[in-house]
Amino acid sequence: MSDRNKPHPITVEVVRNAIVAYGDEMANALMRAAYNMMIYEVRDFCCGLIDTKGRMISQNRGGLPIFLADLGVAVEDGIKRYGTKGFAPGDVLAMNHGGVCGQHLNNMVIYAPCFHEGELVGFAANRAHWVDIGGLRQGFGSVATTEIFHEGLQIRSLKIYEAGKRNETLWQIINDNVRYPEASLGDMRAQIASCQLGARRYAELLARYTQPVVESCIDEVWDQSDRSAAAVVEKIPDGEYEAESFLDNDGRNLDKRLRIKVKVIIKGGKFTVDFSEMNPQVQGPINSGRSGGIAAARVAFKAITSPELDVNEGCFRPLEVILPEGTMLSAKPPAALGLWSIALPTVIDTILKALAPAIPHMIPAAHKGDMGGCSFYGFKEDGSRFLLMNIFGGGWGGRPHEDGESASVSICQGDVRNSPIELQEIKYPMVIEEFGLLPDSGGAGEHRGGLGVVLTYRCLQKCKVNINLERTLNAPWGLHGGKDGKVNTAVIHRVDGRKQDVKKGTELDLDAGDRVTFETAGGGGYGDPAKRNRDELREDVVSGLVSPEAAAKLYGIELKVA
Repeated sequence: MSDRNKPHPITVEVVRNAIVAYGDEMANALMRAAYNMMIYEVRDFCCGLIDTKGRMISQNRGGLPIFLADLGVAVEDGIKRYGTKGFAPGDVLAMNHGGVCGQHLNNMVIYAPCFHEGELVGFAANRAHWVDIGGLRQGFGSVATTEIFHEGLQIRSLKIYEAGKRNETLWQIINDNVRYPEASLGDMRAQIASCQLGARRYAELLARYTQPVVESCIDEVWDQSDRSAAAVVEKIPDGEYEAESFLDNDGRNLDKRLRIKVKVIIKGGKFTVDFSEMNPQVQGPINSGRSGGIAAARVAFKAITSPELDVNEGCFRPLEVILPEGTMLSAKPPAALGLWSIALPTVIDTILKALAPAIPHMIPAAHKGDMGGCSFYGFKEDGSRFLLMNIFGGGWGGRPHEDGESASVSICQGDVRNSPIELQEIKYPMVIEEFGLLPDSGGAGEHRGGLGVVLTYRCLQKCKVNINLERTLNAPWGLHGGKDGKVNTAVIHRVDGRKQDVKKGTELDLDAGDRVTFETAGGGGYGDPAKRNRDELREDVVSGLVSPEAAAKLYGIELKVA
């Protein structure tokens, strides 16, 4: 584009901020109208605008990093099905098909076309975690499924509204095949309202500045994001960098570790992530479709190159992903996908680990390495179902210049939050007896790993629980002499005094009075513990983050607390 045809810089900035604001406004509308806490409290969703080629115009701030710029895959499938002439004002489409989206089926995409002067100009879309989608699974953590057909309803770019008229047949099918239809369909209505708002806002922008001007501004925003990311890649020394790590198992074959092997190639201004040696797809539901591997690569890439930039298609132009079909991150149908995201924190950590020799000033030690969540479910005294889902954090790795964060969710979960204790106790027959930092869980180092948490639930009635811990055998690693962090653990304390250690279990029975305690992993340490600032170590001991015994054993310093 010649300088004469370039949009005015002020107009570019207005459009840049407007399209992100629309995503944020869509997110606010979704949260306010949603029915389940995974959306309105935890914020397990994303919202954005997509062009007619399935490319990400913009995305809301916050939300899940593993949803980075992948709404376009769902929308592109609809474009292929209907053609750009096959949409009308008032259409709304639903999409969660495992073979396309590659995620667990609870992640429902809703999208609506946007029109300007009678022409299709884009789509407003969101993805949100429904509390249930039918099938064998309830909540998080089930390892019971071995194929996608066990995991619930698959909907592939079907019009839930056509020209403003609701598809009553599809609506009834969903209503009759999920356990919590009020919540799921209520969330769908919230998603629809969010999309309609986004489509309306984008049309208003086009009416204000004209379509050619807005689209040229978007092109310029993408080019700027591309240049910003590429400038960071150019500072990384060219070379091939490899690393590997391991997951415990696939939840079915408990004796077989799963290898995470990555190669990062920096050459000619390109940042290539090669997953060719990734573990093959497995019988258990820890697989993902291609979106899993691409999401992991994108999260690692963006964390390194442009963590402060808003998300758009241009952010990822310097990134290439090599991902053969049939790996754990590119599973072929009908693979089970119910735990699709479980592997991704470790994959991202391993990508960063590979680059630690090249850019040691930018790479932290490993973090807690799992998605950290629980599900308790059953029937209340009145016969109605309940499902308590919550996520919880752990420690992040020590960093080149400071300690790791404590009690933080995984790198894949970004800005999502745990459900407030008060709401959990009000809505469900559970009491949370303990929720606090776990002393000595962070790896020792010049910069200490962040601490995990200890969280104890006490059941007030009979129910069931899914427990699915990862990285119980392979601790979050330290870097440059730092020590490993503590691994994840869970213990059921039975009311009769028995104690049961659990790593993976689906539909475990609990009685009134039983307690379940989760202790989450701490981050790895960074640098030689002997170099830790003594004042900082003393403060850790005084604050109860590090015990005097650990200070003596790991740091070689005898400290007493008065």
